[in-house]
Amino acid sequence: MIKVLICLLLHQAEKVSAAWSVTFENQDYCVVKGSSVELKCSYNYPDDESVRETAWYKGMLQDGIWERVKLSVLPTYKNRFAYRGDHVHNCSLVLQDLQEDDTGYYYFWFDTNRFGRNSKRSVYLSVTELKASIRPRRVSAGDNVTLECGTSCQSPRIIWFRDGHIVTEPEFRAKIQDAGNYSCAIEELKSMQSDPVALDVWYSPLNVSVEVNRSSPLLTGSSVTLTCRSAANPAADAYTWWYSSSFSNSSSELQVGSGQVLSIASVELAHSGTYICQAENRVGQSRSAEVLLTVEETVGIIIIILLVLPVVVVWAWKCLPHSDAGKEDLIDSIAFTCSITPPLCS
Repeated sequence: MIKVLICLLLHQAEKVSAAWSVTFENQDYCVVKGSSVELKCSYNYPDDESVRETAWYKGMLQDGIWERVKLSVLPTYKNRFAYRGDHVHNCSLVLQDLQEDDTGYYYFWFDTNRFGRNSKRSVYLSVTELKASIRPRRVSAGDNVTLECGTSCQSPRIIWFRDGHIVTEPEFRAKIQDAGNYSCAIEELKSMQSDPVALDVWYSPLNVSVEVNRSSPLLTGSSVTLTCRSAANPAADAYTWWYSSSFSNSSSELQVGSGQVLSIASVELAHSGTYICQAENRVGQSRSAEVLLTVEETVGIIIIILLVLPVVVVWAWKCLPHSDAGKEDLIDSIAFTCSITPPLCS
């Protein structure tokens, strides 16, 4: 009789045990510091029972003893957790503003009108602070670059951003356009990115050009300024000017100056020719295209004007109606021309 009673009690206990359960959708969560997470959970119990109370606990080591401590009594969780479940079957929990100390094991408990039950299993939550790093931080174009994202999570799927744009490969050969600020994130939490880390890509001068400030035409005795422009990182810190004469059949170049600006205060015919600027930084150097300067003699320009002016005056005298005042103006113009170069009028 006693054996039969024991068997009946054991059978009843097995039925009760089989009728209740706690199921976690995911038993391992990895999240970023400062973010939020929802621990999704469901539970079941016999139909003849009703739920009176629910609670979540965290596993903690206290005085060398592993205990389950109710979240509601832990000061560090005040206003940072919310039970999103109900007293039917949903037992989900939301944790907010997660900190690294929140890492650990979490358990669900519920009490019915007959029994109080703890979940047999737990949810493990890992809270990590992402730390982006670049090896090396400063490179020259063409060098190898490796992006690394430090995290305590076990093999999370990491994605990278450069200035807000997704980077497809964490290892690459640096190009000029690769310079920028890099940050990493766990793929499921793209909005929670690490602090950015800068990649500085050095390159030799590019697009070297010469800007010319001069009068037109460039006459002897006038001034001219040539300014060298380039794109470089670091900025070009050395400039060399080269000159090839228009009056020589030789293609040899002469160094005629240094510095970003080449100024000639009073040009002469001998300054006619091609000029080239060479810009240089610690990475390399590059040259501009040739710039041609043509210097014209001032006297030659005046002679041309004086030869043309009388022809215009005679044409105006013959072809246009003039008053006496107009004729006097033409005579004055011719007289002014002769006063400039008397030999031409003698």
